[in-house]
Amino acid sequence: MFSMPGTTCSDSTCYQLMQKGRLSTTKERLPLKHFTTNTDQCGSEILAEAENHEVKVKHKVTESSKMRCPVFYICFLLCLCLGLACVFCVCLWFNRWNGGFAWDGSELQFNWHPVLMVSGLVVVYGIGAVVYRIPLTWRQNKLPWKLLHAALMLLALILSIIGLQAVFYVHNAKGIPPLYSLHSWVGIAATALFATQWAVGMAGFLLPCSPMSLRKLLKPVHVWLGGSILLLSTAACISGINEKLFFSLKGNTTGSQPYSQLPPEALFANSLGVLIIAFSMVVLKILSNQQWQHPDSRPEDTAYTPLFQEEN
Repeated sequence: MFSMPGTTCSDSTCYQLMQKGRLSTTKERLPLKHFTTNTDQCGSEILAEAENHEVKVKHKVTESSKMRCPVFYICFLLCLCLGLACVFCVCLWFNRWNGGFAWDGSELQFNWHPVLMVSGLVVVYGIGAVVYRIPLTWRQNKLPWKLLHAALMLLALILSIIGLQAVFYVHNAKGIPPLYSLHSWVGIAATALFATQWAVGMAGFLLPCSPMSLRKLLKPVHVWLGGSILLLSTAACISGINEKLFFSLKGNTTGSQPYSQLPPEALFANSLGVLIIAFSMVVLKILSNQQWQHPDSRPEDTAYTPLFQEEN
């Protein structure tokens, strides 16, 4: 029998008192409910802070993207204007000073060659290269824009092949040996690389069966080769303009002023060359700016999903 000093109690009463005292002491020493509540509150606060930080980061990225968008659209609009000016000037040149166009094996059929090469291998190609960089496409489904990119590139390739066919047909009809100049070498190299680029890009990025490792390997090569093809195409067009002026403006044999005196045709053709260079520089500026790359195309992103597996 247990009893407190100065008191008396039965065994059961003392046992009950001791149990109550033990429970109260235990609750005071280990307030588990209070500890659990504080832990939950602390975890919720951490999660809330993390979410707020993520929202702030996204807000900063969005604001930064909005600040860059006007500059991009200015460059993109300049690219479109320069491209249209190139196509207009090359058509005007061969219609005004070289008799127009035909498809009968004569010199008039040759006139299709520079028009189609400038339009396809430079202008359509350049616009197709930068269309995937438009910021409005970043939050949309990538499938339509990838298809548009591939379609524009295919159109550029078809135009360039028809342009090569035009000049080869004229050379064969007149007995002129093909591919003897540096201009022809650069143009053939650009077209061949372009055809290879399109075929490999189609197999590597548009087919869902292409392995992930192949897409990771092709991505930097695809971007680098795209800019290189544009440089080769620009060099081919500039050398072709110069070559055409040397053949046409001989002075004594053709009755026209020589190229060295810079007649109106030469001045106009040289201006066309400057427009082509300016167009290529604007396109390369857009392609080289990493801040204008699509988020899934930046170096820190390592996952590339196939085209037909894209989601909104």
